[in-house]
Amino acid sequence: MKKHILIINAHPVKDSLCYELAEQYLVGAEKSNAVVKLVNLIDLEFSPILKHGYNKRTELEPDLVTMQDEIKEADHLVFVYPNWWGTYPALLKGFIDRVFLPKFAFIYQGKSPFPKKLLKGKTARLIVTMDTPPWYYSLAYKKPGHNSMKRSILHFCGIKPVKITAIGPVKSSNDAKRKNWMYKVEKLGEAMK
Repeated sequence: MKKHILIINAHPVKDSLCYELAEQYLVGAEKSNAVVKLVNLIDLEFSPILKHGYNKRTELEPDLVTMQDEIKEADHLVFVYPNWWGTYPALLKGFIDRVFLPKFAFIYQGKSPFPKKLLKGKTARLIVTMDTPPWYYSLAYKKPGHNSMKRSILHFCGIKPVKITAIGPVKSSNDAKRKNWMYKVEKLGEAMK
């Protein structure tokens, strides 16, 4: 049975390293004979704002309904995005707010503080570019974006394990370094990790 992989590129600019990395992961995953789909969030039509919070349902736009179907179908999710202000772009946060909803990603159970996790059985990879050296992001800042995505969002919904590939510092990188990152990400795709 073929593995289904969904790559979600959350960089709002197509002429970016994230866009290239997402494409490179796709190349690797296709070599492994997986069923692979790459989605650039900037191409989707949706409001990133949960206008009524969780008090009243905000109808999903057709693109978000499709994305929920794609997430249900996927065995492995790959999120590619830049680290901005220690976490991730507003585009990704808005996507998560609108898509990872109660009854889709989790269900609260009575008075229990622990929800039923509806996305169990799926795994994920975060490919995160940053200008901060990854070691400094880890030691000085304590990885707030990684922790948010991995623990507060994906683990909360049952997606485990979540592996993280931090790429940086981008601003001081050269062609050889970028080529090495592309090779590494393609190999992750081939291994379907």
